[in-house]
Amino acid sequence: MTLRMDNVGIVVEDLTAVIDFFAELGLELEGRTMVEGAWAGRVTGLGDQSVEIATMRTPGGDGRLELSRFISPAVVADHRRAPVNSLGYLRVMFEVDDIDDTLSRLGTHGAQLVSNDVVRYENVYRLCYLRGPEGLLIGLAQAIG
Repeated sequence: MTLRMDNVGIVVEDLTAVIDFFAELGLELEGRTMVEGAWAGRVTGLGDQSVEIATMRTPGGDGRLELSRFISPAVVADHRRAPVNSLGYLRVMFEVDDIDDTLSRLGTHGAQLVSNDVVRYENVYRLCYLRGPEGLLIGLAQAIG
């Protein structure tokens, strides 16, 4: 059996700001388009819909994010400020080469650490969670050594 994760979906309000944030992190914009009509609603169960979608991929193309801005129907729930121990999908974790440089660059896009520290896990990783545009929760990990 072949299995490959294609993407993780994130619903946003300001698609351009979120694209810019993930581009600063190092993801590449693969495409941006409108998905409209009853055929799309048959997939999602939402009926006739209009959604602007951007797909971003990690360097090398082994991971993707699908960013969606719903025009109709309207967004019905907002989980962006949910704490780390909430049920359901929570965050996306990225491994980076230099966590301090990454935090500095993402700070220009409004990113803020969830706690006040980048934490060291033994001699294996430096880790942190941060909130990006729209309160999206992102994890960063830097291998030590």
